[in-house]
Amino acid sequence: MNADLSDGNQRPEGHVNELSGTVLGPALQARDVHGGIHLHQTPTPLPKPTQLPAGGVLVDRAEALALLDDIRSDHGGIGVPKVAVISGPAGIGKTAVALHWSHRERDGFPDGQLFADLRGHAADAPVQPAEILGRFIRAFGVAPERIPGGLAERSALYQSLVSERRLVVVLDDALSAAQVSPLLPASASSVAVVTSRWRLAGLLVRGARRVQLDQLSTDASLELLKRTVGDERVREEPGAAGELVKLCARLPLALCVAAARLATRPHWPLSEMVEDLTHERQRLTALSVEDDMTIRAALMLSYRGLSPSEAARIYRLLGLFPGATFDSWAAAATVTLPRAQVRRLLGVLTDANLLDDVPGGSYRFHDLTRLHARELAEQEETETTRDQTVHRALDWFLYTASAASRTAMPYRRVPCQAVVHPPAEPIAFTGSAQALDWLEGEFDNLRAAGRTAYERGLFPTVWQLVDALWPLFLYRGHHAERLEVDRLGLAAARACSDPLAEAKMLNRTGLALRVLGRLDEAADDFRRALDIWRREGNRQRMAGSRRRLGLVEMDRGLLDEAVVLFEEALDDYRAAGEPRKVALTLCDLGNALIEKEREGEAVAYLGEARRLLASEPDRYNQARALILLGRARGGGSAAADLLTEGLGEMRQIGSETGEAQALQALGDLALRNRRYGEARDLYQEAQRILARRGARSGRLEDRLSRLNGV
Repeated sequence: MNADLSDGNQRPEGHVNELSGTVLGPALQARDVHGGIHLHQTPTPLPKPTQLPAGGVLVDRAEALALLDDIRSDHGGIGVPKVAVISGPAGIGKTAVALHWSHRERDGFPDGQLFADLRGHAADAPVQPAEILGRFIRAFGVAPERIPGGLAERSALYQSLVSERRLVVVLDDALSAAQVSPLLPASASSVAVVTSRWRLAGLLVRGARRVQLDQLSTDASLELLKRTVGDERVREEPGAAGELVKLCARLPLALCVAAARLATRPHWPLSEMVEDLTHERQRLTALSVEDDMTIRAALMLSYRGLSPSEAARIYRLLGLFPGATFDSWAAAATVTLPRAQVRRLLGVLTDANLLDDVPGGSYRFHDLTRLHARELAEQEETETTRDQTVHRALDWFLYTASAASRTAMPYRRVPCQAVVHPPAEPIAFTGSAQALDWLEGEFDNLRAAGRTAYERGLFPTVWQLVDALWPLFLYRGHHAERLEVDRLGLAAARACSDPLAEAKMLNRTGLALRVLGRLDEAADDFRRALDIWRREGNRQRMAGSRRRLGLVEMDRGLLDEAVVLFEEALDDYRAAGEPRKVALTLCDLGNALIEKEREGEAVAYLGEARRLLASEPDRYNQARALILLGRARGGGSAAADLLTEGLGEMRQIGSETGEAQALQALGDLALRNRRYGEARDLYQEAQRILARRGARSGRLEDRLSRLNGV
């Protein structure tokens, strides 16, 4: 064909034969075709891409690998890709898992392996999917000039190349579902493995399956250390190796970075690395080999990618939070933002794997991530802002614990004058059980808050926080931890030179010691409290100390002495006009008389206690009076009815210690009536409840021992 093409704007007349679009393989161009044309050519196969980089050391990821196996064997629909999203925080080993599995299974993907680093958290901009598509298409031998420029055209060409092939496609460090979606092979025989610090919910809703990575176990962390620094060094310093694992938070990247420093210093003891890492403020600095291999760099890249900017701010401020976990209520009070907004921002941090969500709607930091957040707070927030942030969190705990305490025990006067910043959106507890559940669920955080307040010299906050925990200890036990908490309150009360607070806390430590069976120490604390109340001239409080000393005498088996102390306390309470305290002391006196086998007198006292408590918002002691009356009534049906009613009340208010008391009394009733199997079952149930709370009962153990011989 001859045509004058001197004028680029003029199209030649006649026939024009143009080749446009993307053609794979040979092409035939002709003007006129007459008859049959037969082309004989052996097709040229497309090259097989092998793009996987080398994998690293992998330990303790059997569960994740098995889940990847399961995803591969899943039978989806025609043309539906099998997609795994390996998610987890920076340094957790996502890429290592993806590469290990892909290398291990590459024989099952005979048409090749594609790999792309999407740089979702790199310092510069993430790689655009069109660019990655161009790389993938070139890997199949398509000449660069034949690759279309637009995303849609590239995506269509890519899918035509992979649709009938068995491939593994590893998409590392993805930023979003939008970045990943065009790169997923539309082939049911292929598998795409995506790694990201984000959850990539946009992929999950379209059928992708999540593989969440957590920290290594301690044994696996030690194994990783052995593989990188050698068995001998770990064996020589097992204690230091174990401490190093803890300091690195069992994160593979942190361990590998620490091990890399040790490997370049073959004569450097592990203990020296431990010493460096022990200083929290130096921990991230010590874990440094190169800029691209530091925990700080990995976390900083995640941090810089946060949007909106408020997400970065609450990341910094929540790093100062005085507790291991926090929910949206606590976070909102701490950072002074509306809770609805905070919930969205916490979702951003969770998706970025800077936070972990935990059951119950709470969140937590990994240790190194928390330290990173604190470091940023120290760099970017003023000292005043940091102090106010911690103080607001402590006020949140005191305010909410006090509200829970008042809900669980409405008759108590719960001080919380130390609160400076009441939360804008407080929790409204709807009942005793919910309030107790909150106190129990937050117990570890409340203890941490108390310690933080003490370290900061906020002593009124400490003892008032301890005071607010009383319903938890009364109803739910926690005997093993209770004394430590109460002694912290006592130290705080003494530190702020408040004798009334000191006496209250002495009563608390005395009660905690009594539960632990340390009766002499308990009596000493009750007497110290009595001395303070005597100096203050507070007859009502003196009565309370005498009543508690009477409980100790009962525990010692000195019933006559106990009765005398209860009668003295009863006189003081009647004189002070305290009907509820009168009722409680009548219960104690009735209990002592039951033990002295003077049930008739006990019934009279307990009947009066029940009448006095009827108008009080004190369901626990109302139930306690029922149980004591049931014990005093003997072995008939009236006793069983009272005990059963008391058991139901204790269960309804959520008091497991009260439930155990009722079960033991019902067991005594069954034993008296020679129903030995029923008695054993009731005693064992009571024993299980007490064991859960860290308590024991010698009487229960004695009853069960005697029943074993029946």
